[in-house]
Amino acid sequence: MEGSRSPTLRLRVRGPLACFTRPELKVERMSYPVMTPSAARGVLEAVMWKPAIAWHIDRIYVLSEINFTAFRRNEVNTKASTPSAAVVSNGGAMRLYFADEDRAQRNTVALRDVDYVIEAHFTMTDRAGPEDNMTKFVEIFQRRVQKGQHFHQPYLGCREFVAEILPADDAPDPIHDTRDLGIMLWDIDYGSKRNRPRFFAARLTEGVLVVPDDPEATLAAKGGAA
Repeated sequence: MEGSRSPTLRLRVRGPLACFTRPELKVERMSYPVMTPSAARGVLEAVMWKPAIAWHIDRIYVLSEINFTAFRRNEVNTKASTPSAAVVSNGGAMRLYFADEDRAQRNTVALRDVDYVIEAHFTMTDRAGPEDNMTKFVEIFQRRVQKGQHFHQPYLGCREFVAEILPADDAPDPIHDTRDLGIMLWDIDYGSKRNRPRFFAARLTEGVLVVPDDPEATLAAKGGAA
């Protein structure tokens, strides 16, 4: 069963604000012009996450014009650290963290009034049980999209930028916009020792971002063309 491919599934996602942060501009947040495949996967997993399946993004359709907006937000400089295992087991002093003493005001360049259709499929993983099957998961996903259900609140890049999930049946046509999007985050390979980000050469063609199966191949082709 592992590796079996589902039919192509679609949903529409929109919201008043989105920020798909470029990793090279991490301190002052700057969004990519279009939703990244990793953010699209996050939306799908918010609607339906199961250990028995893995989502793969095929295409992202941009339905509204690409417009940026800038504002300043209060953030913190460091993360609150979790207590050590010794403190958890035996008790003792724990480092205190006060956000008010660690605040910083940073600029954010985000997208406004975004609207996308995500096309994707999923494959069965080695964690699928004997009662798991492709048809069951397809029907669950379609039912949840129709009812607007999700396991946790989907968001558009940052958790405070909440997203609305809709069926894609009545979605408008994509915008007539063709541009080179540069090197975009494809997804992150999570490992036990370190996480490895993967990138691809992204291009928007008549409002459609085609997501490759092999991101490194697009980078090699771009380098060869140069």
